[in-house]
Amino acid sequence: MKHAQHQSKGFVLLLAGMMSLVALSVDAMLPALVVIAEDFSLSNQAYAQWTITSLFIGLSFGQLIYGPLSDAFGRKRPIYLGYSLFILGSILCVLADSFAWLLAGRVLQGIGAAAPRIITTALVRDKLKGAEMASVMSVVFSIFIVVPIVAPALGQVVLNLAGWRWIFGVLLAMALVTGICFCLFQEETLAVEKRRALSIANMLAGLKLLFAERTALVYTLVSGLVFGGFMGYLNSAPLLFIQLYQQGDNFALLFALSAMSIGLASVVNGRIVLRMGMRRMILWALWSLVWLSSLFCLLLVKTQGVPSLFWLMTYLIPAFFCIGLLFGNLNSLAMEPLGAIAGLGSAFVACISTLVGIPIGSAIGLSFNNTVYPLNLGFLFMAVTALLLIKLFDRPVAKA
Repeated sequence: MKHAQHQSKGFVLLLAGMMSLVALSVDAMLPALVVIAEDFSLSNQAYAQWTITSLFIGLSFGQLIYGPLSDAFGRKRPIYLGYSLFILGSILCVLADSFAWLLAGRVLQGIGAAAPRIITTALVRDKLKGAEMASVMSVVFSIFIVVPIVAPALGQVVLNLAGWRWIFGVLLAMALVTGICFCLFQEETLAVEKRRALSIANMLAGLKLLFAERTALVYTLVSGLVFGGFMGYLNSAPLLFIQLYQQGDNFALLFALSAMSIGLASVVNGRIVLRMGMRRMILWALWSLVWLSSLFCLLLVKTQGVPSLFWLMTYLIPAFFCIGLLFGNLNSLAMEPLGAIAGLGSAFVACISTLVGIPIGSAIGLSFNNTVYPLNLGFLFMAVTALLLIKLFDRPVAKA
């Protein structure tokens, strides 16, 4: 029994470490963006945000690859492929002598990180069922939520001690440790007789079903809008806090407060969503974000776009609480009509929502003008457009 419990704890820690690779790859880099822009003599410091965007570009396409591969060839071999690409990308980033090579390495990291991000859920589904599966995933996601809180602090420490290239060295080390542990201690969970042949026809049929299901498509697009607003914050945060507010030493703490707000929203959502329903939670969160952003916009007019740090955080913390309520509920509603193609459907929803969010997030980041206006108006645009999409195209079927 003790051996089984030890195995279970090891399994949970391994999955959490694998899933955290994406979050760490994004958030640990944030304190270094300004320094990267200076090192590569970028004409606009906002261009450094492409180190974040390029990772998500790779991640979006990678998510389409590994789901079908893991169903056809088992769980382990596609993860080996993903880790190999991530490690190669990390080495390329460490050695990059130009900004273009750095971006190429980040795309490879994104494609590689998609494998553990996507396939870990399938590993749990293969091994466990029902309440046991829910319990393990709850613990995994609890650990996963902590990573964005501590990652910028880790990145800041590495940046101060050794320079930004060694942040990629830390990512490389984490990939090696979790990859070797996975290789040595995790067995293959998908039996040969349960594997499905890789088929382009099946993928096209799945994509056709997604576009035919209006509810799935609407909430996939809304999820993309919300992700775009969040990505706009990721792109803007270093310039906002480090450059505009001169809070380089406190950047990790300020970023952690918003990340904790998202984590708290996940906990609250788990407690009340069954009572309120996902649609009501989504509408409540979007309307709250509209009112918050509208009121804050009035404050920006009075302060020439640069309110005090206190008022900025007073806006961001509840705004990210609303965004935290949206993330899980939007994904669940998008997946609700896609039960027949759950694995492939999940990959399509993740890919399309990421591709929708990338240009929005990039536009917000590149619009940075030494005020908070671009971020605030980006959040307002995202929330209003999402509400319009739901109002115009979501028609829940009345229950008999």
